[in-house]
Amino acid sequence: MSEDHQNSAPFPDKSRLNLRADCENCFGLCCVALYFSASEGFPIDKDAGQPCLNLQPDFRCCVHKSLRERGLKGCNAFDCFGTGQKVSQVSFGGHNWRKVPESANQMFQVFLIMRELHELLWYLTEALTLQPAGPIHGALSSMLDETERLTHKSPDSLMELDVAVHRAEVNTLLLKTSELVRAEARREQKAHSGRQKAFGRGASLIAADLRRIDLRGANLRGAYLIAADLRGTDLSGSDFIGADFRDADIRGADLTKSIFLTQAQLNSANGDTGTKLPPSLIRPAHWGIFKE
Repeated sequence: MSEDHQNSAPFPDKSRLNLRADCENCFGLCCVALYFSASEGFPIDKDAGQPCLNLQPDFRCCVHKSLRERGLKGCNAFDCFGTGQKVSQVSFGGHNWRKVPESANQMFQVFLIMRELHELLWYLTEALTLQPAGPIHGALSSMLDETERLTHKSPDSLMELDVAVHRAEVNTLLLKTSELVRAEARREQKAHSGRQKAFGRGASLIAADLRRIDLRGANLRGAYLIAADLRGTDLSGSDFIGADFRDADIRGADLTKSIFLTQAQLNSANGDTGTKLPPSLIRPAHWGIFKE
């Protein structure tokens, strides 16, 4: 578990408390179930289902205080959206994979499925707070209830669930939400003199200097923002689903009204005390030591 996940700062948005990682009630599932690649912020490769070398018998990480220094940026950035405790304590009733080894493989697979569902819960819960999406709040609420219902299925039933089909149904609503929010943000751009530019999904903006571009209401879904310069930018109404924020410089940026941003994205970026965040997210601990 990462140092950011153990940050003692309060979680301001109580509507999503159950979607925040609670490592104390998890059986170290992210440290076992996931595949690690040395090219993705880890010093070594690790097969899915193989416990990380740093995972202790009590499911704690023995190097969590020095993850970034050890090159474990991937661990530092990862967020399970509260999946770990849900699978550990609800799906498997508090029976851990070490004491019940015959459940290990299924538990790890259920963790991966549940994380997808919890990520969708994160986005749907946020969508219901967005005023421009008012016309579809009824549909969003119904989809939220259905997604929550799926998370309480038995492990066997979850293994049979076609998550891709459900995700596609949710994404239709999230796309509509994005269109409504971004349209309102763009209407507010008219009095702004900044240079505006349209981006398509998955835009390659690696190391790009975006400070002079008006990004309010921008479609940055799946954008590669690796090492991009976003210092001081107003990102109101920008859609960040799936955007890659690794080493993006967001010092002084205003993300308060951006949409579909996650803790994992923030954890992989470089910000400072001047970076303004949505109320649902926490300022990563390592930002305090970031230097020019």
